[in-house]
Amino acid sequence: MAVVPNNHFYHCIVSEIEASLSTIHAVLQECTAQIEETGLYLASTLASGAKIMLCGNGGSAADAQHIAAELVIRYRSSVHRRAFPALALTVDPSILTAGANDLGYENVFARQVEAYGRAGDTLVCISTTGNSPSVVHAAQTAQNRGIRVIGLLGAGGGTVRPLCDKAVVVPSDITARIQEAHTLVGHIWCTLIEETLLPELFA
Repeated sequence: MAVVPNNHFYHCIVSEIEASLSTIHAVLQECTAQIEETGLYLASTLASGAKIMLCGNGGSAADAQHIAAELVIRYRSSVHRRAFPALALTVDPSILTAGANDLGYENVFARQVEAYGRAGDTLVCISTTGNSPSVVHAAQTAQNRGIRVIGLLGAGGGTVRPLCDKAVVVPSDITARIQEAHTLVGHIWCTLIEETLLPELFA
């Protein structure tokens, strides 16, 4: 069956792509220093022998898992390197449902930070608004335990931003655009981490 071109859908597609490009351009203009600073911060965590933990809800949970997978397994197929210790706090349904049932959902990440986190580790808090109670509580718990906090945020940074040692705040209030930028930032972090910790592979 032939697909009949639809001008409405065409303009919708173009509009979405242009909006995404506009946000990415704003990140380029406003966030490069934040991205470098946070990426090198993560690299220093791993260089010290500590680990990276990541948390977020919904699409941000997927981002947490995505970044953790890139670090533990690999980011670039052409780069053969050791695994980097990274843990997404979003992947165990038994822990998440027990925590939500027994302690309230706002504590499901904080409880894991308490269990797994050690001074010197870094917690990456991912939130498009910066106001998710579960992420806020995780950041507070990390602070109390001497764990550094990095935010991957949007919409001005919200409640989480003041709890972060460093942060990348995407200059947008639109969830989809923020999430698209977060994926890019996560990939850049992986590049910075690899090239900082294993410069001999890129000589």
